[in-house]
Amino acid sequence: MADSNRKPLAAEVREFLSTRRARITPQQAGLPTYGGNRRVAGLRREEVALLAGMSVDYYVRLERGNLTGASDSVLESLAHALQLDEAERTHLYDLARAATPSGRRRMVTASRVRPTILRLLDSMTGVPAYVRNARFDILASNALGRALYAPVFDSPLFARRGPVNSARFMFLDPASQEFWCDWDKGADDAVAFLRTETGRAPHDKALTDLIGELTTKSDDFARRWARHDVKFHRSGVKNLHHPLVGDLALPYEAMDLPGDPGLRLNFYTPEPDSREQEALGLLASWVHPDKVAPFRND
Repeated sequence: MADSNRKPLAAEVREFLSTRRARITPQQAGLPTYGGNRRVAGLRREEVALLAGMSVDYYVRLERGNLTGASDSVLESLAHALQLDEAERTHLYDLARAATPSGRRRMVTASRVRPTILRLLDSMTGVPAYVRNARFDILASNALGRALYAPVFDSPLFARRGPVNSARFMFLDPASQEFWCDWDKGADDAVAFLRTETGRAPHDKALTDLIGELTTKSDDFARRWARHDVKFHRSGVKNLHHPLVGDLALPYEAMDLPGDPGLRLNFYTPEPDSREQEALGLLASWVHPDKVAPFRND
């Protein structure tokens, strides 16, 4: 790995491990405490080393950003000592893979949505659906998805510059705080998803540029980015305020497309006989090809 890539990666590893260590108290780790004058809020480095079954010198080397050559058993011990969840453990492995010169490189993220996926989107007339990449660029949407996310698609941010990007909308357009009812949670999740992607694709320049832009332009983003939180984007409930049909609590699924590395199909499925189903039905009745055409970010 070139020096220009090694330094940012080392900083990423250092901050990730130190922030995970800082959040765990000795009591949570099952360690005895003596006296009340601890200079650190979380675990000391020597305590992490003890819990992970490694020397202090070796753990210090890891926390300084050098994961090169760390075996799976070492990473597992470290994940256990720091009480990492599934997303955090995966992120640790991704960082270790990136640090190893002979490590497996991830496939390049697809940049186009294949015709078969476009036809699938168009056939999903009863649910809002769209395809995005891991940078939150929306690459394609069906008509109902375009109508549901109208505040995003219609944002002045994208009048002269594409692609439509929900992370840029969230942090750079004040209208996002009205569209997302629980904006703080959505902002936390978006940053954690992007942080997760930096481990998977550390050499993605477009991702690096996006993070640099948001860090520079948004204090809300920069503050969350410094936490080094990671999270998987799989399923949940989005609370949205649509300008025409009001507040909606919509269960969603985010599914990876195996044939298109880095792309995800997102769709919303309201509970049967719910107000949300009625509201989407009303929105769908207003969707007409000459009013809201399926979106293609070509």
